[in-house]
Amino acid sequence: MRFLIACLLALTTLAANAADAKIKLLLITGDDVGAHKWAETARVTRDILVNSGKFDVKVVEDLSCLENADGLKAFDVIFFHRYDRTGVISDKAKENLLAFVKGGKGFAVAHLASASFGPAVNKDGDKVEVVKPGWDEFKNLCGRIWVMKVSGHGPRATFKVNVAQKDNPIMKGIQDFEADDELYAKLQGDAKINVLATADSDWSKKTEPLVFTLSYGKGRVFHEAFGHDVKALDNPSIAKLICRGCEWAATGKVK
Repeated sequence: MRFLIACLLALTTLAANAADAKIKLLLITGDDVGAHKWAETARVTRDILVNSGKFDVKVVEDLSCLENADGLKAFDVIFFHRYDRTGVISDKAKENLLAFVKGGKGFAVAHLASASFGPAVNKDGDKVEVVKPGWDEFKNLCGRIWVMKVSGHGPRATFKVNVAQKDNPIMKGIQDFEADDELYAKLQGDAKINVLATADSDWSKKTEPLVFTLSYGKGRVFHEAFGHDVKALDNPSIAKLICRGCEWAATGKVK
């Protein structure tokens, strides 16, 4: 009996240690434009991460979580999965998010989430006038952002994604693949980024970065432009790079 109890205790301890070893990820969602069914894509994104066996995921649907600096300490990486239409974020939330990443933790951003807190512009041909400044440091955090009336994409279609760094831990073993999604183009920003995958846009007539990383303070940022809808996420290569990218952002390596 004592042996059986000891075995049960050992198994319980192992299970607890395994849970503790998982990467703690905070998935922030809950707002978007009507064209994006954020509740569906958030659920699928969560499932992709959880099913990898590497992540313990908490999903929240508002930005108030960023105002609790002590609460953020429980997480290794924040995954931003919302386009905040209001563009409103408190100074405390800004401060805590930046400190979280600068202090050595991770940040991931997907698809239109990079448009959050961006500037309002008027565009006349090639002339762009900023009529309302956005949160400029969010652009630096994301590396590149979608700016309304400047960034864009052609019709949703199947296109080839070219792996730019085949030996990078995030992309290793992933071959060039086809994506069924919106091909984001003309993302704005001048931060130094490490481009991992690209695609040739018929809309911009340029090769566009769709997956990239960057350093921010002591922390790491992973940015991928996929995820218009559930169909777009139903792609083994995209699922793999999301898991690897979030793991790298959280830990600095990919096992």
